[in-house]
Amino acid sequence: MQIEIHSDAAAMGRAAAARGADVLRRAIAENGSAALIVATGASQFEVLAALVKEPDIDWSKVVGFHLDEYLGLPLDHPASFRGYLRERFVSKVPLKAFHELNGEAADPDAELRRVGDLLTAQPIDVAFVGIGENGHLAFNDPPADFETRDPYLVVDLDEACRRQQHGEGWFDSLEAVPKQALSMSVRQILQSRMIVCSVPDERKADAVRASVEGPVTPEVPASILQQHADCTLMLDEAAASKLSNR
Repeated sequence: MQIEIHSDAAAMGRAAAARGADVLRRAIAENGSAALIVATGASQFEVLAALVKEPDIDWSKVVGFHLDEYLGLPLDHPASFRGYLRERFVSKVPLKAFHELNGEAADPDAELRRVGDLLTAQPIDVAFVGIGENGHLAFNDPPADFETRDPYLVVDLDEACRRQQHGEGWFDSLEAVPKQALSMSVRQILQSRMIVCSVPDERKADAVRASVEGPVTPEVPASILQQHADCTLMLDEAAASKLSNR
């Protein structure tokens, strides 16, 4: 794992976008196409804002995939990740295709199979991800399933995760935060050729330290990133503030 520390969230976002954009350009030049995974949440505001401004990417040759979504949440809810991505990414660049997760699907398992089949048929060049306050990776809360090879899962959200979503202002109350979500599995995320993990904010400093300096354990899901061959952890000064070696 390579760690980069930037002055603030904006600088972190620009660096993360530039790193991923280089991968996309190279994949298009070498293979004629590229594929990426995009994440959501407050950690990705600056990343996506910078990514859509990156020059010389032929977006018509890029396929995108959705990392996770709340189960049962309407598209028009302010916390909808489908709505988030449509507004901040999908509507900004002319992608070849974007495969989103429909959290309102009548049959969630069928929805996971539908998008999962598309995902496993398409090698992923770069995955943009973040780390939660509880150390989660996507919506794989602790203790995360490190074994399943299913590309997507229905997962239970722990209270720490739900408190984070409420605390960030996505929901009016803790009770309003859904208790389940559709999430890309840990092993599927690790199949990505490159991972760019962006984490701003001091409130995530403990999770960053545990993910980087602690053992690889399902109790800290993002610790699994230590085992990926090409992962860059992009931090701002606040998120990096509790690392022992800087």
